[in-house]
Amino acid sequence: MFGWIIPPPKPSRKTKKTFVKERLRKISSLKQTGFLRSINIEKAMLKIPREVFVPFNYRDHTYEELPFPLPGKKSTISCPHSYPMFYEAIKLSPGDNLLEVGTGSGYGAVLAAEIVGIQGQVTSIEIDHDTISYARNCVAQFNYPNLYLVEGDGGIGYPPNAPYDKICLTAACVEIPPPLINQLKEGGKLITPRQVLGNSQNLILLEKKDDGSLTLKSIEKVLYVPLQGKYGKLD
Repeated sequence: MFGWIIPPPKPSRKTKKTFVKERLRKISSLKQTGFLRSINIEKAMLKIPREVFVPFNYRDHTYEELPFPLPGKKSTISCPHSYPMFYEAIKLSPGDNLLEVGTGSGYGAVLAAEIVGIQGQVTSIEIDHDTISYARNCVAQFNYPNLYLVEGDGGIGYPPNAPYDKICLTAACVEIPPPLINQLKEGGKLITPRQVLGNSQNLILLEKKDDGSLTLKSIEKVLYVPLQGKYGKLD
């Protein structure tokens, strides 16, 4: 699956207690490797059980650094390190208004809703009907009135809840969709994987200055599924 070797599916046999232990070990590892630094992100990852969002036949591998297929076309739940990598880069904080493009399983949206708290808001948009239906079933197990799941083309954003302090685009694009830049507040941050050469992708951090000018910073090489919809131009 898109460059990853995924173990064969099998029914989950691990207990809740085992998952808790594995979650603690994973968080410790993410801190040691520098992916996880913020106490707010750490608390959210401790609280939210990632295994709830992983399809049952892959659940025993929840805390391994692997993505897993979800219902829908080319949909995945990303590797565990991906979430703090994105949220640390944009400095996701309590009170932020966040747009997530690519809901996937809903895990990232719930983590974000926990991080931004009741004073913040998270809007997560997903183009694939089967994928967002799966995400809604997962998210329904939690109570986050500040979290909105929207079915639609994430490349055009979601104007009703704009402007956004932060935007996470969780699929690779050739160019950052202009509507997302337009819906970003001055002083805001946007993060996205961007294809640069062939199948090579860089994780890009865009900052929109108070005067409306833009700065781009390459963080590291990554590998993500391609963006779909109007601005999805990857082969």
